[in-house]
Amino acid sequence: MRSWLAGTAESSESKTSVTVDLVVDAANVVGSRPDGWWRDRAGATGRLLAALGDLSGRTVRTPDGEDVAVQQVVVVLEGAARDAAAPEGVVVRRARRSGDDEIVAVASELGGDGVLVVTSDRGLRARLPDGARVAGAAWLRGLVGY
Repeated sequence: MRSWLAGTAESSESKTSVTVDLVVDAANVVGSRPDGWWRDRAGATGRLLAALGDLSGRTVRTPDGEDVAVQQVVVVLEGAARDAAAPEGVVVRRARRSGDDEIVAVASELGGDGVLVVTSDRGLRARLPDGARVAGAAWLRGLVGY
């Protein structure tokens, strides 16, 4: 597993042969931004989902400088944020129980090697399938301006 926790999140127009499915730990990304999200979890999650709407089909630069084409964006929702509406271009998986378990399941279903999981949760990162790429929440927040 490659871990990208620091660096820039600038988009790139260069060609790339690497495509990834972006899997987002919404609770982790929302929780990493101290903006009062705890007063309205569904609202904060809705703002994140809206910010992710244009990522499918874009080429982005990972924190370590690799350009990857985002094939699809899959966001895992849990708890009070489960009912947030997803914009076009974002696939939502609503965890029945543990969001981390759902993220591991999604990453496994998508095949590991072509997956970029966004989370700063070290315990979750350790559970991901071999070959899965990982980036921290700050990288994604910088990329989409959230």
